Amino acid sequence: LSQKAHFVCVVPGDNDQQDMVPNKKSAVLVDGIVLNGPTTDAKAGEKFVEEACRLIMEEVVLKATDVNEKVCEWRPPEQLKELLDLEMRDTGESPHRLLELCQDVIRYSVKTNHPRFFNQLYAGLDYYSLVARFMTEALNPSVYTYEVSPVFLLVEEAVLKKMIEFIGWKEGDGIFNPGGSVSNMYAMNLARYKYCPDIKEKGLSGLPRLILFTSAECHYSMKKAASFLGIGTENVCFVETDGRGKMIPEELEKQVWQARKEGAAPFLVCATSGTTVLGAFDPLDEIADICERHGLWLHVDASWGGSALMSRKHRKLLHGIHRANSVAWNPHKMLMAGIQCCALLVKDKSGLLKKCYSAKASYLFQQDKFYDVSYDTGDKSIQCSRRPDAFKFWMTWKALGTLGLEERVNRALALSRYLVDEIKKREGFKLLMEPEYANICFWYIPPSLREMEEGPEFWAKLNL
Repeated sequence: LSQKAHFVCVVPGDNDQQDMVPNKKSAVLVDGIVLNGPTTDAKAGEKFVEEACRLIMEEVVLKATDVNEKVCEWRPPEQLKELLDLEMRDTGESPHRLLELCQDVIRYSVKTNHPRFFNQLYAGLDYYSLVARFMTEALNPSVYTYEVSPVFLLVEEAVLKKMIEFIGWKEGDGIFNPGGSVSNMYAMNLARYKYCPDIKEKGLSGLPRLILFTSAECHYSMKKAASFLGIGTENVCFVETDGRGKMIPEELEKQVWQARKEGAAPFLVCATSGTTVLGAFDPLDEIADICERHGLWLHVDASWGGSALMSRKHRKLLHGIHRANSVAWNPHKMLMAGIQCCALLVKDKSGLLKKCYSAKASYLFQQDKFYDVSYDTGDKSIQCSRRPDAFKFWMTWKALGTLGLEERVNRALALSRYLVDEIKKREGFKLLMEPEYANICFWYIPPSLREMEEGPEFWAKLNL
């Protein structure tokens, strides 16, 4: 109901028809379609859901976490296309055939919950997050207004507030996004809007050459964001790093002065807490000093390393993060909240996030609703439909408590220390450097190269 326009806009779907019992005498026909007849067999659908859930429990939850099972039954793309029935046809398939397809999908998929899955920066199974995901898939909410998603908006608010506390801010703002790359893009755009608010309405014309600075070891999403936002990848300055992969503050300040000398307009520094390859943490305090001297927005990409904030033992890795203007943090990584679960946190509490992204859609964000419309947070997002990603992290946090999440971080880093010690003991393994975080970088030296002197020929062969 739009209270200002005083009319009702209804978008019908299959749910309008499933309750209706078909009656030949009172059938409502439009364009040859019986509107008051069921479109699906509800009983068959319910049975299919029940049997599919049993299959998921047996083949994913129980089997996929068994160390004796395979991580993946690998097949090359062309072979896998033949094994899977990928064709969509004019007529539907039977429930029995659909369950067979489900079985095939599970069989040939990578089991990221498996104890031997080490491929990316996430792994393992959190049962509480999984249940939360089942619930949200069944409820199918969209988190933009309180009236359509009351519980999940309150959950998101509570989770963001708690994450803001761990960063060390007294207050702030934030929103969950579909991935750390998107959070970094949000932050870049927000920093630009803060620097030149007119850009939202007037666009790029007439702006000076905007330039930003980030580590040479940063995530590739920085280049993507600069390209997507029209800043241009040539205006991303990659600052030199030291031998451990940390941004060198002196090099950053040199580049800032050089950019000003060339007539460019520096507006943003993106530091990294937990680089993708080396697991390096940039020196945030020193970088923050430079940002304050030059009036630059400081964004910290803590997508990977942010979870260390939960540990009293390891949070020192992010010393100085409270001085950042914005932070990206992905609980779906070390905290195992399930993909995807990614927050952008902003120190500003003046509504900057909403000012930057709002479009004030009158059919959705009416200001005269029957509740406090400040809970309609959807206008802070570039999305309209948005998943309740905070809910799975909330469920995990409720189940384990802050101490349980801290133990999860401490255990991960203790396992890393154990692996380092084992690598040092074993012939044929060469540690690249002592790790700062959970990233263990090493070489495996095959027997044929172990007696060979390290030089160009050795490294060429080892690379091969």
